[in-house]
Amino acid sequence: MTAIEKVKIAVNALDSKKAVDIKVIEITEVSSLADYFVIATGTSGTHVKTLADETEYQLSENGEKVDHIEGRGTQWLLLDYIDVVVHVFSGENRHYYDLERLWMDGKEIDNTEFLKKEDNE
Repeated sequence: MTAIEKVKIAVNALDSKKAVDIKVIEITEVSSLADYFVIATGTSGTHVKTLADETEYQLSENGEKVDHIEGRGTQWLLLDYIDVVVHVFSGENRHYYDLERLWMDGKEIDNTEFLKKEDNE
């Protein structure tokens, strides 16, 4: 599976569980850490965990196993799929760490193109 296909699944998983402010940043030109960061906010600790769990589940259903997870039991969960890293934050932690500012040399991708359309649209 390509990195962009993983991004699409992750964005849809996060959106399906009502993640707030989902962002996709392409970092291929500025880092060898990964190709993409997917960043989202949960409204509570439980919501953060639910978002990460759903993302992991949806990617595993498509044959992708997470390489490692960081932050279990915290307000910031990181799911590392090698070429795609998914960050799920509480609002306070997202503001504090401000990954969008740290990775502003990357290219923000319009994630609406990844979202599944409803049948009636």
